[in-house]
Amino acid sequence: MDLAYIPSPSTGVLHLGPIPLRGYAFCIILGVFVAVWLGNKRWIARGGTAGTVADIAVWAVPFGLVGGRLYHVITDYQLYFSEGENWVDAFKIWEGGLGIWGAIAFGAVGAWIGCRRRGIPLPAYADAIAPGIALAQAIGRWGNWFNQELYGKPTDLPWALKITESANREAGLYHPTFLYESLWCVGVALLVIWADRRFTLGHGRAFALYVAAYCAGRGWIEYMRVDEAHHILGLRLNVWTAIVVFLLAVLYMVLSARMRPGREEIVEPRSRKPVDTEKTDDADGAGETEAAPEAAEDSGDSGTAENAENAENGAGNGAGSAAKG
Repeated sequence: MDLAYIPSPSTGVLHLGPIPLRGYAFCIILGVFVAVWLGNKRWIARGGTAGTVADIAVWAVPFGLVGGRLYHVITDYQLYFSEGENWVDAFKIWEGGLGIWGAIAFGAVGAWIGCRRRGIPLPAYADAIAPGIALAQAIGRWGNWFNQELYGKPTDLPWALKITESANREAGLYHPTFLYESLWCVGVALLVIWADRRFTLGHGRAFALYVAAYCAGRGWIEYMRVDEAHHILGLRLNVWTAIVVFLLAVLYMVLSARMRPGREEIVEPRSRKPVDTEKTDDADGAGETEAAPEAAEDSGDSGTAENAENAENGAGNGAGSAAKG
């Protein structure tokens, strides 16, 4: 008799009247909110403005969802296009099936579009949101728990995951690989935050560190899984993907550190329009307002419009005109 194990939910859907609340979708949405929240705080700390991360996420998130689903459908096409399967199921994203590799790749395209529209360097934005993405993955993995999917090999460990029987799975106790990856992603987020503070990472190196660290964990976790997957030379496809992406991320960090050392001094163009300083929100610790940042830098004083107008010579005049808009 097994005295300890992790139970699985009896259902992945809760109904509020006619409205279904799916656990998988809820975890994905919650993860996105956490990523945007943390990314916003980090962006402001680097000199950006509040709201920019969310504005760019409007582009990145839809692209990421499409890319994640495409990767899953393409690499597991037999689940949707083989004999006896219904190809319409390929569109049922709420039933699970998002490939992180496709999500990050397509999400980067969406983020690039958003950054380009605002004149923001993509590497700086990627560095700011990297830990948030790792936390979003940690939360999103619990969606697999709701769907009773992506578990590992049978085990009798106290933290084994209990899986109930269905048409596509056999009842038993298995390694909770969803939990392993969730905890690993939390560790990755903490690693990136620490390394970014310790080494002042810039030009996309914090994001590359996140990618490399995640791939290192995904490799051994993927090796434990028992769900159906394509194999190449005896290894699951996702293991090979993790190895290749890990090497590319490490190579990027090395070359980037040599070619572009340090960190970006300016991550977002500032508006020259006057802003009511009483309404400026600096609660996140940015330590400055958008009223007249250039006046503060050029005149060398406290940054107020009055001081800028009283400054002497050309530097004072230039700062005063910037403060007035």
